[in-house]
Amino acid sequence: MKANMSYASTRCRSFFVFPILFAVVLLSLLIPSSADKRHVINFRSPGLYPEGLTWDPRDQHFLVGSLHSRTIHSVSDAGVIETLISDLDLPENATILGLAVDSTNRRLLACIHSSPPLPPFSALAAYDLRSGGRRVFLSPLPSFPGDDEGIARDVANDVAVDFKGNAYVTNSAKNFIWKVDRDGAASIFSRSPLFNSQPVAADADASFRDCGLNGIVYISKGYLLVVQSNTGKVFKVDEESGNARLVLLNGDLIAADGMARRRRDGTIMVVSQKKLWLLKSQDSWSEGVVYDEIDLDLEGFPTAVTVAERDRIYVLYGRVMEGIMGSYKEEGPREWFGIEEVWSEKEGGEDKIWLYVLIGFGFAYFCFWRFQMKKLITNMDKKIT
Repeated sequence: MKANMSYASTRCRSFFVFPILFAVVLLSLLIPSSADKRHVINFRSPGLYPEGLTWDPRDQHFLVGSLHSRTIHSVSDAGVIETLISDLDLPENATILGLAVDSTNRRLLACIHSSPPLPPFSALAAYDLRSGGRRVFLSPLPSFPGDDEGIARDVANDVAVDFKGNAYVTNSAKNFIWKVDRDGAASIFSRSPLFNSQPVAADADASFRDCGLNGIVYISKGYLLVVQSNTGKVFKVDEESGNARLVLLNGDLIAADGMARRRRDGTIMVVSQKKLWLLKSQDSWSEGVVYDEIDLDLEGFPTAVTVAERDRIYVLYGRVMEGIMGSYKEEGPREWFGIEEVWSEKEGGEDKIWLYVLIGFGFAYFCFWRFQMKKLITNMDKKIT
């Protein structure tokens, strides 16, 4: 009997080892390694100059467009690039701009635009991702009746999609939004006077002074958010009526380009050639706050942002202006481009605070458990004695 009790006491004492080991393992998993680095993807495709970027959550790869080649490519997280779509029915030298994945219908939506001296052409193309990129439709986007085509041509710039398969496309030249339904029927959705009510920012770069509505995201609560490049303003647009309201922000997003939304917390990311802005709102975007600004590589000319797995934020360095201007070096068009992860130091600080809180709770629990076990072993030793 005494031997059994002694064995039980020894076994109870051995239990102290397990929480200690558990704490060590927990800390090793939670504390970021100093070796962790931002994920940088370099991919090679001579003369591609991609402007659009999105993430395909099902096939787990990035998708990028192209400046002149009428192709869309997949890029793996290791930088392996493959041609997913080659659509030779598009006008020669047409540019593929904004991209969006319609996860519900497994489609890829692409904004198509032809710049001068090519004839005017703005359209939305849809490709079936289940069949390797078969085109579902190519919908020319209508001009507003009475528009003078001699002043400016329509520019289909960016696209967002709702859960019904409806796509919303921004017209950067004429400040309105198209809608293209699941079957490819296109119409003018929102031509709110508010889009032309804001003054062009005094410090807007010359290349963006004529660029209006640009990046766009869909919010499942029944509205869209769209940013305007030359004013830096953000608008909230009702998905039923197309009515727009100005979102009150603590700063203007001058030269804003692409937008993306993080599902975990609703954070909106807006990219420009100089910065990535992170925005939040507590009242469904009547008001919002820019809570972080992250400097980007100006030479890389970032134009798009997307959210990949585990809510990681990536920007595209497609060097599009070099491709547009033809400012190549002696060796000709560029061959290498990049997709890079972006971190918010402010968010990292918040994560560390919660990490320390979690560790504190764990340590307190361990101390309480140790006290109870010591008390139990003491009582057992008294009985044995």
